[in-house]
Amino acid sequence: MHISEGILSGSVLLAGWTGTSEGIAVGLRKTDTSRIVRTALLSSAFFLASLVNVRIGPSSTHLSLLAPMGLILGWGVFPAVFTALLLQAVLFHFGGLLVLGVNTFIMGTASLSVYLLFGRAVREGRSKSLTVCMSFLAGSVAVLLAAGLAGLCLGLTDSNYLNTAKVLVIAHIPVALIEGVVTAFVIMWLKRAAPEFLS
Repeated sequence: MHISEGILSGSVLLAGWTGTSEGIAVGLRKTDTSRIVRTALLSSAFFLASLVNVRIGPSSTHLSLLAPMGLILGWGVFPAVFTALLLQAVLFHFGGLLVLGVNTFIMGTASLSVYLLFGRAVREGRSKSLTVCMSFLAGSVAVLLAAGLAGLCLGLTDSNYLNTAKVLVIAHIPVALIEGVVTAFVIMWLKRAAPEFLS
């Protein structure tokens, strides 16, 4: 969900940059050298997946892979998201540099939240069906949470954006279902092919 430049108030932008700075600082501390390649790989996947944007008012929707990133990287998702969004802003003018802090905070928080909520259940799932269900929920919740946070940022900027915020959340319901399916597929594949990614 890239919120466009020139829409958000200064206080919302400042809050976004504050939260993002803290997230990146913690993420860098918790990412050891053995996980740098993994972080770069997922940052690249996020970069590519979110290049296909569909405009929704002052924001946009796209495949994000937020849940797989969160479930694999944990706190390391903040540096990964920031790097991908920075490159998108510089190379393709998606979002913008001033709003980069808010966009990173929205996606990083949604991704980290599913790690905290569903990470253990996905890693230690005692049955295949439970793992699939938890992975699907993680993918869906990540998208809806990100859309809700984007809507909140718009609403805090100006009450006139509240209708746009509602449309933004509703428009992301089908995207959430797709992300849930993609997340379940990715997690089940990783459990078979590279279980160490979820350690």
